[in-house]
Amino acid sequence: MAGQDITFDEVAAAAQGLASEGKPVTMDSLRGALGTTSVQTLHQHLTTWRGTQSTSEPAPDMELPTALTTALGNWARQLAEDAAGRVRERLAQTETDLADMLQSNEQAAAQREELDARLAQLTTERDQALAKLAERQASVERLTIELRHARDIASDALVGKAKDQLAIEGKDAQLADLRQQLERHVASSAAVSDARLAAEMELVGATTARNNLAAEVAELRAQLDARRAG
Repeated sequence: MAGQDITFDEVAAAAQGLASEGKPVTMDSLRGALGTTSVQTLHQHLTTWRGTQSTSEPAPDMELPTALTTALGNWARQLAEDAAGRVRERLAQTETDLADMLQSNEQAAAQREELDARLAQLTTERDQALAKLAERQASVERLTIELRHARDIASDALVGKAKDQLAIEGKDAQLADLRQQLERHVASSAAVSDARLAAEMELVGATTARNNLAAEVAELRAQLDARRAG
């Protein structure tokens, strides 16, 4: 057989014979039984024969002993109970944490509502103070305009009287009349001066009130900013 390829049947017969005699079926034992042959061909046929033999071998008994099955069941049950216990403990702790968080959130919400109410109150007070300040500023501006108008009237009166005095100069009767007019003008000027003084005093009072109100508004704004920051 050294000069020709060996067939699968020949390899299978030799291998089966060796197996029946209880000898190991290897490449060396087959080459000894068949003589020198192609190693590659012999290996291919031996692999094919081993494949046919492995399917006919009986399957090993995989059934576990009853004692081992019972022990495994008890172990699995205990493991499941331990795991369930740990899960229950974690779940209880999680529920406790959630309850604490819920209580904290409720307290924070109540504090936030209280701060919102206080902020709304401060905002209303600020708006009222600003409205009062605007009203007082308008009053001061009105008094200033009235005082300026009174000054203009007094100046026009003085100019008019001076012109009249020049027109009627040299006439005794007219001088007497002018003298009376001047006296009346002096009285009127005094009244205008008194009115101007009263207006200036009222303006000073309004300015003082405006400054006091501005200080109150600044204090309210400072309190509002501090509470917002808090």
